[in-house]
Amino acid sequence: METMKPDSVVLIHGLWMTPRSWEHWVDHYRARGLTVLTPAYPGFEIEVEALRENPDVIAAVTVPETVDHLAGVIQSLPRPPIIMGHSFGGTLTQLLLARGLGCAGVAINSAPTEGVRVLPPVQAKALFPALKNPANRHKAFGFTPEQFHYAFTNTLSEEESRAVWDRYHIPAPGNLIWKYGFIANLKPGRQETWVDYTADRPPLLFIAGGKDHTMPPSVQRSNAKRYEKSGALTEYHEFSDRDHWTCGAPGWEAVADYALDWAIDHARGYTSVVDGSRSSSPVATGRSG
Repeated sequence: METMKPDSVVLIHGLWMTPRSWEHWVDHYRARGLTVLTPAYPGFEIEVEALRENPDVIAAVTVPETVDHLAGVIQSLPRPPIIMGHSFGGTLTQLLLARGLGCAGVAINSAPTEGVRVLPPVQAKALFPALKNPANRHKAFGFTPEQFHYAFTNTLSEEESRAVWDRYHIPAPGNLIWKYGFIANLKPGRQETWVDYTADRPPLLFIAGGKDHTMPPSVQRSNAKRYEKSGALTEYHEFSDRDHWTCGAPGWEAVADYALDWAIDHARGYTSVVDGSRSSSPVATGRSG
């Protein structure tokens, strides 16, 4: 029987970033014969430099319009793609899978969906600059190079981190930082990042970085564990020496290959042979360097 595999990948960026953050992954995955899409949030289609000069469009973005926009991109494809998201893109990946979209999902250093109540001290410190002033919820908030170094690139030198900040960093929507994550749990009723953790959906892998300050491993493990009553496959894998900038920091190829291999092996609606050497544990503590 001929093996059928997914032929496309949709990469979803996180906050403080644009599709440019996936530039190395695009070439890497295309070299493996895949069609690669990197849709921006609505209004983020312009370059990093232009968004820095006019951040008004950043401040106005909302979760429902972003999910609807990304869903439209995915539904336009001839076959269900693999969906991967980094940071808040991981939240969006979970919301898209909850709609039944895609054939498999990978949430990398994911911001949590509603119900994840873990708030490690390093995460509180990383996000404190955005949360210390309630006025930030009404505007776009950007990290200083020093704040970015702690939050995103703490495994890099100061000089290396500044180069990343110069090329990729943009302000983030303050309303998203304030409304979601741990803060969503303090509000009554379901918020826009709520998902039904018991429902069926395509397979989902959480990838964590052991040195991530912004979305530490305990957040990833807690998010993955929320799905334990679902019949859908949920797995967790940790790269012990990686920070929040795991998609671009040296050694990113290992993360990219692990994510893609797992997604191809477990894609729903396709036939493939699972390589037992690339196993993770459902909501477990598998780690690699």
